[in-house]
Amino acid sequence: MTWTAPLPEAADTQGTGAEREQLEEWLDQHRSTLLWKCSGLTAEQLKEAANPPSVLNLLGLVRHLTDCERWWFSYQGAGLPFVPVYCTDADPNADFDGVPDADPALDLERFWSEVSASKAATAGLGLDAPVTTHSGRHVTLRWVFLHMIEEYARHNGHADFLREWIDGATGDFQHRASS
Repeated sequence: MTWTAPLPEAADTQGTGAEREQLEEWLDQHRSTLLWKCSGLTAEQLKEAANPPSVLNLLGLVRHLTDCERWWFSYQGAGLPFVPVYCTDADPNADFDGVPDADPALDLERFWSEVSASKAATAGLGLDAPVTTHSGRHVTLRWVFLHMIEEYARHNGHADFLREWIDGATGDFQHRASS
């Protein structure tokens, strides 16, 4: 039997509640949408670049956002030591360049594991918690949440085009609890 990417659980956005709760819900919605765009595809399909020599592909997006989760929430937001998942100083594009030899099932597990780690790392921090970015810019954890929502939204747009190119599937996450 051929492995295919599983359908993720739908993230619910209530549209009410505290600011932190709403930011987390929208970020979870974008996380689920990315994995929904991957669901039902084989390892080969997830690795397929739509427009060579570009290496942009769905699995690379998952790997890239796994690195972003660790970078922005655990390292920048919570100040934990940075241990790269994919990209390193020696191979800064490993999230995409490493896809041909990657194990998609393992990469999807890593993604969800990193999401859990991101949530745990920042759980005790308020939205006004100070964050100093790698460039020395002073922002807040709220800014990190907003940046990550933007990061996912941009890459989910890429995922829309990639998925349509692979099998013609279009649309939004139909399994949401609310819209």
